[in-house]
Amino acid sequence: MGSASPENRPDPDALLVRANSDGRGQLKIFLGAAPGVGKTWEMLAAARRRFETGTDVVVGLVETHGRAETAEQLADLPVLPRRIVPYRGRLLEEFDLDAALKRRPALLLVDELAHANAPGLRHAKRWQDVAALLEAGINVWTTLNVQHLESLNDQVARITGIRVAETLPDTVLGLADDIELIDLPPEELRTRLKQGLVYRPDVARRALGGFFRPGNLAALREMALRRVAQHVDRDIAAYMRAQAIAGPWPAAERVMAVVEAGEAAEQVVRHASRLAEALRAPFFAFHAERAATGMAVQPALDLAIQLGGTVETTTNADVFAALLDAAARQNVAHIVIARGRGRWRWRRGLASRLARGARAYALHVVPDPAASRPAPPHRAPPPKLMPFGISLGIMILTTIGGFALRGVLPAEAMGYVFTAIVVGMASLYGRSVGIFAALTGFVLWNFFFLPPIYTLSVTNPRDVTALFAFLVVGVLTGSLAGRVRAEAETARTRIEALRRITLFGRALAQVSDEAGLAAVVEAEARALAGEAVLLLARDDGLPRAGGFDEAAVAAAEFAWRNRVATGMGTTTLPASAWRFQPLATEAGAIGVLGVRPETPPAEPVIQTLSALADQAALAAERLRLATSAAEARAHESTQRLRTALLSSLSHDLRTPLTAIRGAAETLAEADGELPEATRRDLLASIVEDVGRMTRFLANITGMARIETGEIVARHEKVDLAPVVEHAVARVKEAFHTAVNIPEDAATVRADPALLEQVLVNLLENAVKYGPEGGAISVFARSAGDSVVLSVADEGVGIPPEDLPHVFDSFFRVVRGDRVAPGTGLGLAIARAFVEAMGGTIAAESPRRDLPADGLPGTIIRVELPVP
Repeated sequence: MGSASPENRPDPDALLVRANSDGRGQLKIFLGAAPGVGKTWEMLAAARRRFETGTDVVVGLVETHGRAETAEQLADLPVLPRRIVPYRGRLLEEFDLDAALKRRPALLLVDELAHANAPGLRHAKRWQDVAALLEAGINVWTTLNVQHLESLNDQVARITGIRVAETLPDTVLGLADDIELIDLPPEELRTRLKQGLVYRPDVARRALGGFFRPGNLAALREMALRRVAQHVDRDIAAYMRAQAIAGPWPAAERVMAVVEAGEAAEQVVRHASRLAEALRAPFFAFHAERAATGMAVQPALDLAIQLGGTVETTTNADVFAALLDAAARQNVAHIVIARGRGRWRWRRGLASRLARGARAYALHVVPDPAASRPAPPHRAPPPKLMPFGISLGIMILTTIGGFALRGVLPAEAMGYVFTAIVVGMASLYGRSVGIFAALTGFVLWNFFFLPPIYTLSVTNPRDVTALFAFLVVGVLTGSLAGRVRAEAETARTRIEALRRITLFGRALAQVSDEAGLAAVVEAEARALAGEAVLLLARDDGLPRAGGFDEAAVAAAEFAWRNRVATGMGTTTLPASAWRFQPLATEAGAIGVLGVRPETPPAEPVIQTLSALADQAALAAERLRLATSAAEARAHESTQRLRTALLSSLSHDLRTPLTAIRGAAETLAEADGELPEATRRDLLASIVEDVGRMTRFLANITGMARIETGEIVARHEKVDLAPVVEHAVARVKEAFHTAVNIPEDAATVRADPALLEQVLVNLLENAVKYGPEGGAISVFARSAGDSVVLSVADEGVGIPPEDLPHVFDSFFRVVRGDRVAPGTGLGLAIARAFVEAMGGTIAAESPRRDLPADGLPGTIIRVELPVP
């Protein structure tokens, strides 16, 4: 093979891929057209042949599914022990990735690439384990059925009626260095099923009438063949690029549509699409961008995408060279191009040059349209005359100045001056103005400076040569400068579009609702193309914005329902003054972005609008998902609170109600026979349980009032001592509470009623979790601008993991298998009351002042501001 010339160097990307693959393990996939074709058996048979030649082959994991012939192939191959994973009361045997990385065999066999791993393993999918093995430099052989490819999931479901649950991305297939197709004719595979060689007889009978119908197997077989062919074609293209081999190789069919400005642009795309469909091959549209033709070809490029193709654009001035480069790079076999129209032969040059210089391709020349389409409703504005006037004025002023200095300035020097003006005009205003300046300079230089002056004739042969050299140089430099200006303008527009998209993405990341999203999107679109509106679909359809006429409404509805651009500058409902870009995600269309430009926008603007619409769609989907997630969390929290409330109601109301009912029935049935002391005890029990129920319902009502914002705290000077005394008096079990309120911490700014209830709840909590007769203390201390009031007990304490949750609604600390009675609302209400008074509350456990060998105890501190 000869070396590549400088003009035909190896593709740097292909060389980079080859360099990155150094040190990486090799992957071979045994691709089965359907289950039961023998892919695992074939992998084991090939591995045995390697093993017998001395290769270090290890079986990482192989599933025999009870098939004797597969188990026989596995007999004497080294097998890696499986990893045992407990899951839902069962022990699952999984592939041990860590053991395989430690063993590092020369060849590792891993069956069923699409398998989902058990929870708790390093990776969720087995193909991720294989990717890790490849990165570690271990060669892997694996098996896969074609129906497990993610892109084929919907097709397989439609064909077979069965949705495959375990799938893997198609990019995993791209990791394979080699793919071996394992296939059987449908009838032979069905015979294997009937013989019980694939499934048990009862399962096989059901499978024969379902997944393994002949039509299903034929369709799966075709899918597998196509995937293998695509992989082989990809390898050929990569080899050609890496070896700098000029294409195309006739190994696969690819179609390229050459899109040029003209009436036949869309016809070229349609012809290429039909050809690709007939050949069952991919196609793409190629277009060389020009500032003046971007809008004219945009409908054809949009059509190519709608028909399933891709688009490749270039700004290369040499369109012919760029076209051949794209065709060779994509390994194209068929080129579709328009014949071209016009009086001048140069307008048909591209098709003619392809016919002469692209002999390796099949060239399809599309004829002119049979009839011209009606002119679009929005015509391009007429050319501006101001630049021509400025050019003429500068030329006249230069001529006047040069004529005044004719005694000093040689006539030949004016040619250089006029050439500089030609270049400047072309750079500022484009090619047409540059050529106009060149012709004007030609006439003025001849008429005023070259003898005989004041005539257009020239007598000196040297002047004739200089004059025509100026004309040629002026026209060429004007054309080149104009082309450079056009390309610079296109590049500047693209850079500006990228800058806008970047800033737009940052702005979208900060929006938190759909109103903010609409404001950001409309502001950005308005800066690009005039009036703009964002319409997000609701349950009842697409909302109708003000100022829309019937044509705009129809265009917006069509863009939303069919996910295509409509309106001005498109081929769909072009009569509308608006242009609509659909906002679509994988879940479907969620709205449209509408703009109302004064003139049809240029191609870079359209591409920017499309990118903005895509980003807006993703942002809207993110907001809706966030809203759904918040609603789900709120619903889950509500359900959890409801469950906790019902649990508390069932326990904390049933217990006192049972006691009240028993005491009441005893009093009613044996009132005259009961001793007085017993009667008093029963009545006291009823009063106590009624009080307990009253406090319980008061807590429920108080929590509801807090959540609805009905409680408004007063802020006044409060003496702590009487409030503490009243609270202790309300909790009978806390009669032994020690109180210590020093003078420097005797007053706080609070609501006395709320503060008393806070202390009651804290004392009840101390009684509930403390030992019978245990010490409870209430003490205060000054802390600068606040007072810290503490309630301490010597009870069971709070586990460290529960400390952050003790003030949550319905939360109760669990100690062993014992849960303290109550609703779990006391501390939650205390926190709400304290925060309403402008204070803070916190819990500490264990207490640092208690012996380490006793109960840990708890201190709850309430910090309130001083008056």
